[in-house]
Amino acid sequence: MGDKYRSPGPGVLYGIGVGPGDPELLPIKAVRVLGLVAHIFAAASTENDYSLAVEIVRPHIPPATPVERLDFPMSKERSVLECAWRRNAQRIAAVLEQGRSAAFLTLGDPLTYSTYGYILRHLHSGWPQLAVCTVPGISAYQAAAAATNRPLVEGEEVLLIVSGVHGGQRLLEPNRLPENVVFMKAYRNIGNITAALESTGMAAGSIAVTNCSREDEQIHTDLHALGRQAPNYWTLIIAKRSSHGPHT
Repeated sequence: MGDKYRSPGPGVLYGIGVGPGDPELLPIKAVRVLGLVAHIFAAASTENDYSLAVEIVRPHIPPATPVERLDFPMSKERSVLECAWRRNAQRIAAVLEQGRSAAFLTLGDPLTYSTYGYILRHLHSGWPQLAVCTVPGISAYQAAAAATNRPLVEGEEVLLIVSGVHGGQRLLEPNRLPENVVFMKAYRNIGNITAALESTGMAAGSIAVTNCSREDEQIHTDLHALGRQAPNYWTLIIAKRSSHGPHT
């Protein structure tokens, strides 16, 4: 893990999910990272300078660590958004290239409907040499299920997570395949799942993770090769229908 002091090479960017709002739902790993990085970034609307993510982690930020809010416009114009994502990715890269590690704060989970995902894409394309470490967080839908003591999925049920930006229109399109699919407990069914992904055109954007977050974690980009290995119960597959491909 990087630290707050300058190093001979570039620093590391830590994408931190701070959870849905309750400070006690902040990951322990996030607390440790916040005490080590030299710089902290947080997304802010151009309409205000308040950041709930910063307030959640405030007790864990050393007094001397600078907190910089990056402006993101509330716009539907793709060109305006792309410009902001690129500009802010460039600012983050500038700090990392000085040999200083930094954290980017986001509510919920960094890779679930998050501005961080766009920043990550621009960093991968513009500054592929920079190291990134993402610290997952608890999403709002997980916290909401816990608040109501209501299971999200059971047995062979499917969970579809949809953005509500355009209302309920997505539910009126039953024949449209989702852009993202996660297969939990893939285990002995790697071959069958791979065939299904190929038939729907999603195989090329798929990755598998075994023993996720453990010391022997492995990321597999070749599902066919994984299917020839001995089955691992702790295997999940993330399939993405996207021109950007998977972030690895």
